[in-house]
Amino acid sequence: MKLNTNSNIYTFVYMTVVVVIVAVLLAVVSSALQERKDKNVLLDKQKQILGALKVDSIQGDAAEVYMSLMTDTITLKNGKEVYVASLNGATKYVLPLAGKGLWGGIGGYLALDEDKNTIWGVNFNHEGETPGLGAKIVEKEFRSQFENKHIRNAANEVVSVAVLKAGKKAEGQEQVDAVSGATITSEGVSKMLEEEMKNYAEFLNDVPVVEENVETNEEKEADNVIAED
Repeated sequence: MKLNTNSNIYTFVYMTVVVVIVAVLLAVVSSALQERKDKNVLLDKQKQILGALKVDSIQGDAAEVYMSLMTDTITLKNGKEVYVASLNGATKYVLPLAGKGLWGGIGGYLALDEDKNTIWGVNFNHEGETPGLGAKIVEKEFRSQFENKHIRNAANEVVSVAVLKAGKKAEGQEQVDAVSGATITSEGVSKMLEEEMKNYAEFLNDVPVVEENVETNEEKEADNVIAED
């Protein structure tokens, strides 16, 4: 029986077979590359953390440098993570950041000294910010302003660091100059820092978790008897 290549059935079967073959090939390729993708994502994260620690210029393998510095990873009750590093014998705490810019998400890492107050360094990233404007948040000129600033106010409360236009003043917190011509992105960085510091406030303040002392009915009755005696 001769196959009619002009029939609708033939066309449908042919297209189905082609689609299935292509899908299988794509799945195989994606699976084969997944491990490499995961490694690249992890390496990028490690490089960003090193950037916040101001060791991104160290020569050598970034993964090895990262592993040599990191001493612990603390997972907070809200799911946030804090990376603990030892740099030249001093402890540094690296806090992941996430927020919104003008055209997409912004994020990064903020490294604090052992006092959990003084900023050692920061490293920002962005999704689709305007080149030459909002994208400048990743540049050293902007990031270096945060160094040695403090996230606490005079009352020792965690308040973050404000990002404001030159000439403007923040009340009760230290500040850095916003990126000229990138108001929304700068405001996004400022708000991100403010909101994220709230998420880390318990860790930064070393607030102890106190278990409630719940008395049983028997204990209450015993207390009452003692009181009556």
